Amino acid sequence: MRIALWPECDAATHLAEMRAFLAAPQRYAQFIARSDAGAALGFAEASLRTDYVNGTRSSPVAFLEGLYVEPAARRRGVARALVGAVRAWARRAGCTELASDALLSNRASRAAHARLGFEETERVVCFRMGIASGDAA
Repeated sequence: MRIALWPECDAATHLAEMRAFLAAPQRYAQFIARSDAGAALGFAEASLRTDYVNGTRSSPVAFLEGLYVEPAARRRGVARALVGAVRAWARRAGCTELASDALLSNRASRAAHARLGFEETERVVCFRMGIASGDAA
């Protein structure tokens, strides 16, 4: 499911990240939703961020790093249950806010966030500039 959500990473990268998350349970959390038969329906990953998180007012902030639900299980409350588990984890960690982000072009994710109760706080455009010789000044 992680590969479906983040296809730009290979399996080895995903495994390394998941191991790192398991090694730091005070900072990261992973949740899996399963059917009554035990099949994985979706997952959520969250972190505690102490750096500034756009649109928030507190620190640390719980951050929904990833949320994925298998296509056949969508619109059945799986994402809501996963976000509920993340919220409970965040409350236990002393957080008062849960933040997330989505690319502006990802309308499905933005709509899902709104249905889950997230409110849009701001939009950001990111820039870069090369500084190596030969890059435009």
